[in-house]
Amino acid sequence: MAQGLKVAVVGATGMVGAEMLRVLEQRDFPVAKLVPVASARSAGKTVTFKGVAHTVIEIVPEVFEGVDLALFSAGGGTSREWSPIAASKGALVVDNSSAFRSDPDCPLVVPEVNAAAAANRPKGIIANPNCSTIQMVVALKPLHDEGRLKRVVVATYQAISGSGATAVAAFEAQERATARGGEVDKTKLSGQLSRNLLMHWTVDAETGYQEEELKMVSETRKIFGDPDIAVSPTAVRVPVITAHSEAVTVETHKPITAARARELLSQAEGVVVVDDFVNGIYPQPIDAAGKDPVYVGRIRADVGNPGGIQMWVVSDNLRKGAALNAVQIAEKVLLK
Repeated sequence: MAQGLKVAVVGATGMVGAEMLRVLEQRDFPVAKLVPVASARSAGKTVTFKGVAHTVIEIVPEVFEGVDLALFSAGGGTSREWSPIAASKGALVVDNSSAFRSDPDCPLVVPEVNAAAAANRPKGIIANPNCSTIQMVVALKPLHDEGRLKRVVVATYQAISGSGATAVAAFEAQERATARGGEVDKTKLSGQLSRNLLMHWTVDAETGYQEEELKMVSETRKIFGDPDIAVSPTAVRVPVITAHSEAVTVETHKPITAARARELLSQAEGVVVVDDFVNGIYPQPIDAAGKDPVYVGRIRADVGNPGGIQMWVVSDNLRKGAALNAVQIAEKVLLK
């Protein structure tokens, strides 16, 4: 195990960046020196790590000198510009944006699913998948190993924190306005999310799918190394602050019973089965927020497709869906 590493967190003042700091501290990652980095707008602010205040510095090439690990969560534009610079200076880069997910020279890694892929990183950059993909593939992994995935139909119920702190603040303002019967500002969320649902990701005009949905298709195939897996996604934003939920229907080449699926999931790394639906027990986002596992419940035979499985998958999108997964990747690569 490394005795002490110099770690840069790019986007340290954002929601995911702040979660990365918490995860590093909670998992006792061997940080000898922390370098919190952000844009010029946020430079000079402070973040706290292990009880010590650290001043955030502006991103420039020099900040990556001697850095062993650079965790990026500052958007695709920043990642495309600065991740190669950090890697060129010898840092392992784990990028949370979508910038490198489709790059064949950048592995797309979920440690419970395809940790070995992290070893082949020609550019020195490992991509963190999209939050909704991460929790889904963790739950799919044992079923894939048992029967090989043929088709996945998924509807996501995604928390507003996936859009960042500004979106959370806008949603909370909508909630206050709704409660008092006032006018709701719809501009910042592209609609009213309070007491409502939205589908407001970038739309691909040719297919009618949202960018968020298409990510789940390409990322699932890349992570499992199987371009023939059929993925049919629908992404929905719901009035929940933290933790994404997903209704997942699975068809495998080898049929799987519900009992066998429950057994496999109960033994799977990173999964906690919460499944007593008859007595009203199933995963809920309010219980998953702030927690590390991917929670799976409502594991049942697909009544419309014998041999298939349906399940309900819930996980904290800021932790396993972003910060935790990134740190776990670093642990697999650097802490041997």
